[in-house]
Amino acid sequence: MKVNKPSSKPANSNFSSGPCSKRPGWNINLLKNTPVGRSHRSKECKKKLKEAIDKSKKVLKLPDSYSIAIMAGSNTGALESALWSLLGCKGVDVLAWENFGKDWVIDVLEQLKIKNVNSHEADYGKIPDLGKVNFNNDVVFTWNGTTSGVRVPNADWIPENREGLTICDATSGIFSMDIDFNKLDVITWSWQKVLGGEAAHGMLALSPRAIERLETYTPSWPIPKLFRLANKKKLVKGIFEGSTINTPSMICVEDVIDSLNWVESVGGTVELIKISNENLKIVEGWVNSSSWVKFMNDDKKTRSSTSITLVIKDEWFKKFNEDEQKDVIKKIVSKLDIEGVAKDINGYPKAPPSLRLWGGATVQNSDMKSLLPWIDWAYNSVKNNA
Repeated sequence: MKVNKPSSKPANSNFSSGPCSKRPGWNINLLKNTPVGRSHRSKECKKKLKEAIDKSKKVLKLPDSYSIAIMAGSNTGALESALWSLLGCKGVDVLAWENFGKDWVIDVLEQLKIKNVNSHEADYGKIPDLGKVNFNNDVVFTWNGTTSGVRVPNADWIPENREGLTICDATSGIFSMDIDFNKLDVITWSWQKVLGGEAAHGMLALSPRAIERLETYTPSWPIPKLFRLANKKKLVKGIFEGSTINTPSMICVEDVIDSLNWVESVGGTVELIKISNENLKIVEGWVNSSSWVKFMNDDKKTRSSTSITLVIKDEWFKKFNEDEQKDVIKKIVSKLDIEGVAKDINGYPKAPPSLRLWGGATVQNSDMKSLLPWIDWAYNSVKNNA
């Protein structure tokens, strides 16, 4: 079947799942007041760093008792600082249903070599049985699987009165999903996801229970300087007040402050969640009427509104082996890139052959609507010329 090339294009062709699209209206001149060439320890720079911390807490409406720090190494650095600093005094339940969750399994089992570990894993598009998680142990999980389009449905499966700590990689869910932070003792994210910020900087939020662990327990393994949150069983408070462990980019700090101001200007996270949910709704309507594409995740209750992951169900496509299927995906992605319609929508390299559309709130609903007919056109063009 021939599909005609659509006449209108998205105003913004950036649909990458990380780093993600800049906010609507962003331009480089917004960063002109950045204190470049200055020490991050200077009064002016520390004020900017503290502003990024305080504004993040305010916009997210994190509990007053939680402490927040800017960390090196994006979300990975923030999450691993928590794993290295907090784990070891209890058993660990770790959940994985996509690539980044599997990285945390490797950290716990192969790097930290913790003995009492329950690993709850599921295939792409699925989620483990949350009812089997043992909260007498520390629990490590991702809120939203960036490479599979599967998220936890909510925090109802986490008990209020738990013995262990809950350590959550929230990077591709926070700011675009409704998260009960009181159920989470450690929350990590990066600026380059939902906020459309720049890479290499992560954020770490700790509950009083997590801080108590830092101040009463010292792990048996060496902790790299970039991960050290406590010194002689005392929280290094300066880290949570803008004195970062290593040197941050003040341009990136200025940029994330702009992103947070934008969030406030559009109505806060409530509005961001609405935009993201509407993006998913738009894609769901298209998928439901499609003869060739479906979601990697069939369950609406756990379907991601940010990392919207699609697979091809057409029998023509299924006859190919995995390498050939990935080649088809590459051709679709290339056509859309050449047309200036969509950039970086290929699935994660280690995931099954797939397309991945970022549905976070920096992607406008009108652009998502404009993109979908182009994907139909690209797929049919590749198929008809095979």
